[in-house]
Amino acid sequence: MTAHPPDAGPVRVALVDDQELVRAGFRMVIESQPDLTVVVEASDGEQALRLLAGRAVDVVLMDVRMPTMDGLTATARLTATADHPRVVVLTTFDLDEYVLEAIRAGASGFLLKDAPPEEMLAAVRTVHRGDAVIAPSSTRRLLEHLVTVLPDAAAEPRREALAALTDREREVLVLMARGRSNSEIAAELFVAEATVKTHVGRVLAKLGARDRVQAVVAAYETGLVRPGS
Repeated sequence: MTAHPPDAGPVRVALVDDQELVRAGFRMVIESQPDLTVVVEASDGEQALRLLAGRAVDVVLMDVRMPTMDGLTATARLTATADHPRVVVLTTFDLDEYVLEAIRAGASGFLLKDAPPEEMLAAVRTVHRGDAVIAPSSTRRLLEHLVTVLPDAAAEPRREALAALTDREREVLVLMARGRSNSEIAAELFVAEATVKTHVGRVLAKLGARDRVQAVVAAYETGLVRPGS
C-alpha cells in the first residue's frame, strides 16, 4: 500500500461504503478524471482491510457507519500499518462526535457525503500531495462542532506541546486552522512559501501530529483557536 509520487501515474483510489449507489456515483466522478482511478471497492471495513492488504493504493475514501466493521475501526487499523494510504473520512454533517477519533487515528480529513463533485476531487488530490483536507468551510464548521462536544482529556499534553512553539509557529498554526494553504500563509505573513513549509514541519514535529489536520485539532482542543473565530 505504498503511495507513489504525483507524476508517476493516476492516483489510485479505494472506495469503502456499504451503499452501492454511493460507490457508483463516486466511481463515476473519479473515473472521469485522467489523473485518478478507482482500484478497490469495499462494502465494509473488514472487507476493505482484506482487499487493501498488499494492494498499491494512494487514497481511501472511508465511510463511517457500515456493518461488520465501521469506518473508524478500519481507519485506525489501516493507519497503524506501514506505508498506509491516506484516508479521507466520509461523513454527514450531523454525525456524532466519534468521527474525530478517526482523525486522531491518522485520517487526513473529512469529506461530507453531499459535497459537490469538485470538492471530492480536490480532497483526493490534496491528501495525495501529503496535505490534509481542512479548507472547505463546511469541513471547518464540522470540526469546530466536534471539538466543542468532545471531552478535553487530551488537551493538557497538547497545551504543553503548544508551549514549545515559537510565536511565528503559533501564528502559522492559527492560519492553518483557518484553512489557509501554504501559499496563502506566505502571502499573509510576507514570507517565502519555503519558509512556511519549514514552519509547518516544525509545528507538526513539536505537536507530534501526523499531518496538518491533527495539528488543527490540537489548535482547537487547546483553545489556541476558538470555534467561529
